[in-house]
Amino acid sequence: MVYGHLDKQPYGTGWDEDLSPTDPVIKGDLMYGRGASDDGYAPFSCMLGIKDAQLQGKKMPRIVLVLENEEESGSPNLVHLLGLAKDCIGEPDYMFCLDQEHSTQEHSTITNFGSPVH
Repeated sequence: MVYGHLDKQPYGTGWDEDLSPTDPVIKGDLMYGRGASDDGYAPFSCMLGIKDAQLQGKKMPRIVLVLENEEESGSPNLVHLLGLAKDCIGEPDYMFCLDQEHSTQEHSTITNFGSPVH
């Protein structure tokens, strides 16, 4: 099972006058803008990973892609919706979470998926 979400955060406030969340700008060694870190990449990353394995002739298991569309609010409905889809999803041997959180620019952190569905 591969999990990802597609939500896009509202612009909010706090952008400098010459910066926009949707138009990337490079200043010095830094790029400013939302880019792929705002979670639109999950389905494409999954499909490209599968395609790459197929091109290498790898034996492919059944893969279920679960995409969530709730905003970054702790996903209050996710466990319930996974329960409703349990028969379709089946019993995954592995679950890959295509989500990200960076506590610092030097270290990636692992996102906790939450409670298992029973």
